[in-house]
Amino acid sequence: MINVIRHFKTITYHKYLVAVHAAKCGILFQGLMHDMSKYSPVEFWAGVKYYKGTKSPNEAERADKGYSLAWMHHKGRNRHHFEYWSDYNPKTKEISAVKMPVKFVVEMLCDRIAASKVYQGKNYTNAHPIEYFLKGKARRKIHPETSDLIEQLLCMLAEKGEKYTFSYAKQLIKKNKHEKY
Repeated sequence: MINVIRHFKTITYHKYLVAVHAAKCGILFQGLMHDMSKYSPVEFWAGVKYYKGTKSPNEAERADKGYSLAWMHHKGRNRHHFEYWSDYNPKTKEISAVKMPVKFVVEMLCDRIAASKVYQGKNYTNAHPIEYFLKGKARRKIHPETSDLIEQLLCMLAEKGEKYTFSYAKQLIKKNKHEKY
């Protein structure tokens, strides 16, 4: 029962932080709707079972089963994850990364900052999100332009802080408001 409460508090606090950051970037509705699938049974109960409090329960589920059903469910429903943006390339007949619309890259920024704050707690710095991103960069299957944009935003966060980065992201969204997705 204790993990039910802890997991619920963790995901709700994460959602709250994303909503606060998203509002500053001009995408409040996205922030409010962010990660609603985490309350679905497949994601929520896996989160309870594998709750650690210091990292994603998906990692523990993956270590236990060899895959994470919760993650597969999550990435297929949440467009702020680059893994959502893959499709069969009609030329190569292989699965390829698709460029993400800017508003979802900005939501990914908010997500990465919030996750770092939740898992790092008092030790959080604006450098944590870029450090985490760079650790997995070589293995990541992400569209190069999407990768470059999120890396630029995360570096900006580390160098210039949240206020500057969120203001920049807000202008970037306005500039790309007619983007199709």
